[in-house]
Amino acid sequence: VQLQASGGGLVQAGGSARLSCAASGSIFSLNTMGWYRQAPGKQREMVAKITTGGRTNYADSVKGRFTISRDNAKNTVYLQMNSLKPEDTAVYYCWYGSTFDDHWGQGTQVTVSS
Repeated sequence: VQLQASGGGLVQAGGSARLSCAASGSIFSLNTMGWYRQAPGKQREMVAKITTGGRTNYADSVKGRFTISRDNAKNTVYLQMNSLKPEDTAVYYCWYGSTFDDHWGQGTQVTVSS
């Protein structure tokens, strides 16, 4: 499975950004896709995940501000990030997981300026 992420960049605090990640290759029909992030000097943490059935899971720090969604026909997951804060600054990684395997995409930088 290959994951191609896009989006991110430099955003002002209070602004919005949208990340996309398209999966290709041997994709299992039942899977979970999501986003993790890693800030400098910190461990990678889960941001949000969504199953093919639409079940979602969010980190407490982003609840109410971020929304994860997916288009199963396109094997693409989206992360809409609103009310961004400087502490959201990190490299965001797309993730795919199934019963058989899991994969990471290349990171995309999101920088929130105060």
